[in-house]
Order: sequence, then structure tokens, then C-alpha cells
Amino acid sequence: MEFRLKILGANSATPAYGRHQTSQLLNLENSYFLIDCGEGTQMQLIKYRAKVSRIQHIFISHLHGDHFFGLIGLINTLNLNGRTDDLHIYGPQNLPDIITVMLRHSNTHLNFRIHFTAVDSERSYLLYQNNRLKVFTIPLDHGIACSGFLFVEKEKERRINKETLPDNLSVEEILDLKSGKDIYYADGSQRYANADLTLPPRKSRSYAYCSDTRYSEKTMEIVEGVDLLYHEATFMQDQAEKAWQRYHSTTVEAASLAQKAGVGGLIIGHYSSRYRELQPLLHEAQTIFPNTQLAEEGKDYHIAES
Repeated sequence: MEFRLKILGANSATPAYGRHQTSQLLNLENSYFLIDCGEGTQMQLIKYRAKVSRIQHIFISHLHGDHFFGLIGLINTLNLNGRTDDLHIYGPQNLPDIITVMLRHSNTHLNFRIHFTAVDSERSYLLYQNNRLKVFTIPLDHGIACSGFLFVEKEKERRINKETLPDNLSVEEILDLKSGKDIYYADGSQRYANADLTLPPRKSRSYAYCSDTRYSEKTMEIVEGVDLLYHEATFMQDQAEKAWQRYHSTTVEAASLAQKAGVGGLIIGHYSSRYRELQPLLHEAQTIFPNTQLAEEGKDYHIAES
């Protein structure tokens, strides 16, 4: 099953050096989840040939413009393209007011419904789930209401052990084995034990998105052990005081959190426009957490099954 992240925008407050404002696209078995929608996001989606019609859920971390100014343009394009499927948006409670005003004053009438869910940025809780995935909120410290998002695969089915599987089982019995059940005779006595015919399920994969935030060990507790963590690293460590004043993190802080949380890998992004070259940011983070990568626009980051 595919679990893939594409970076659409990796810069901070303003576009610079060919880098765009924050947006990411998470693909779980061809279900698309858009995470933040900075200015120019729809252009990036077109550039990288993403199937925009498959986006059913959009998660907005907070109401600073570089994280949502692209949303109304995307909504309008979806409408012009004839979308009729419902669109689900999760974000700060005032976001619907902004969307409504813009649609009303532009005399735009949508052909599809928008379902909005307000995010409580003060606590971590289950925000959304389907048959394959759960999404939890991550409270962040950014001076205004701001939340990250934790995407976790649901527990998978047990795997059939082909070496021990009898030939005489029905399809229904095999499905029962995958769901963890034993197989019984009609009289209620056990015919086969599940543990004898199956293998443990593959590990559920996870991705955590930590948008704009100061360093916080409360965040570390929520993202502990995730396969892949995105954490903003707006500044290098020599700008630590500025980062704190502006409710942002440094490369060293992002890497330290990743190390303490025992995550599988770290992506840093949300670069300040003061940095034309990004390798110094990467090298500084890697001194703390070697398995760090830069958020590179257009690049895919795969979380493999194990």
C-alpha cells in the first residue's frame, strides 16, 4: 500500500529563490490529503501533475497567510472544473468566515458542498478517521491557534502463512483468519488456531506534520516513534533568539526533538528567506539527527511497509 508525501511548498512567509509557501500532499493508496495551502498551491499541484480531483480532505494548521492564502483559489478552480464531490476542510474556527466572505463578494456559487470541522488547538485528539487511517491533532506553540497533524495507519490484517495454510479453506474462512479469528467446526470445536496459519500484521506507518511552532517537548510526546516527522526549522541555531521571539524553531531544535522522540526520519522546512542556500541548514540538523532531509519541492518521500 502506498504511503507517500509530496512537498508542494517549503518556504516561510514569502516566496523566495524559486521556493513556494507551505503545502504538502499526502497520498495513502490514492486517497489524497492536502496539508496547508499557501499561495500558489494549485499551481504546484498542476506542475507536479497531482490528481486534484482526488483531494477530499484539506487540513489547515493556522491562519497565517502563507499557510492558507491558496485555499480560495483552489476552491474556485475545483468549482470551475465541475467538481460535485463534497470537500472536507479542517482548520481554525474562523476559517469558514473568511471563505464565506470571499465567495459571497465574488458572487461565486459552488457546485459542491464544503464540510468544515473546527480544530481545537489546545489538545491532541482524534480529528478524522476512515477504514485505513486515523488523523490526530498536535497542539503547537505559535502565538495564535495552530495545530499539527499526525497521520497513522490503522492496524492491518494478519498475513496468511502460505507454508502452513491448508488447501480446503473457504474464502470466508481465509478472511476470518486475516481478521484474527480461529476456525471452528460446526459443533463449535476448534479446527485451526489462527496463530498456526497466520503471521503478525505489517507495522502501521505514521507521518507527523509540525507546522510553525516553538520547540516543545509536549510535541515530542505526541510524535514519539513516528516513521517520518516534518518539523519546521525556519532558522539556523545562531538565530535562536529570533526564532523564539517569532514563535519558530531552529534546525538544532527540530533535530533535537526528532532525536528525543525516536522518530524514523526527519524533514525540515519552512525556510526563512534569509537563506538562499539550504545545505548549511541540513548539515546543522544532521549533526544532531543524521537521518534528516530537506523539504524539496516536487520530491516524494515514501514510507515503506515493513
